[in-house]
Amino acid sequence: MWDIIAVDISGRHRIKGGYYMVCAAAALTVSASHIEKIKQIKILPLWQKRAPSLLDVVQLIEDTADQLSFEGTIVAEKGDMYNKPKWVTESMFSRAFKYQESIAERQSIELVHHISLSARNLLIKELEIEA
Repeated sequence: MWDIIAVDISGRHRIKGGYYMVCAAAALTVSASHIEKIKQIKILPLWQKRAPSLLDVVQLIEDTADQLSFEGTIVAEKGDMYNKPKWVTESMFSRAFKYQESIAERQSIELVHHISLSARNLLIKELEIEA
């Protein structure tokens, strides 16, 4: 078993003159094919006027992961990192980073995707910033 921080960002498209993104990060212990334990989950919203760059995405992920009292390798989908090669994105993080590989890592990404999308939809409704 090993520790990871699965991350996902929802909302990298324009809405009401800006970009309202929500990053979800989950601290997990996984084996090759299962999520063994969910230790912590955090979300962090971000509103910005300009389209998010790769550096903006990396900063949002790091800020969200920093809220966790947990160490582990950050695991993300390649699409969240604009399909950049691993060596490009890996060099931008202050902690270990990788793209999802195992079944458990894929399940972890799916979990945080549902969290980030649901949280974003709820916040958009509650803050009345719908398109």
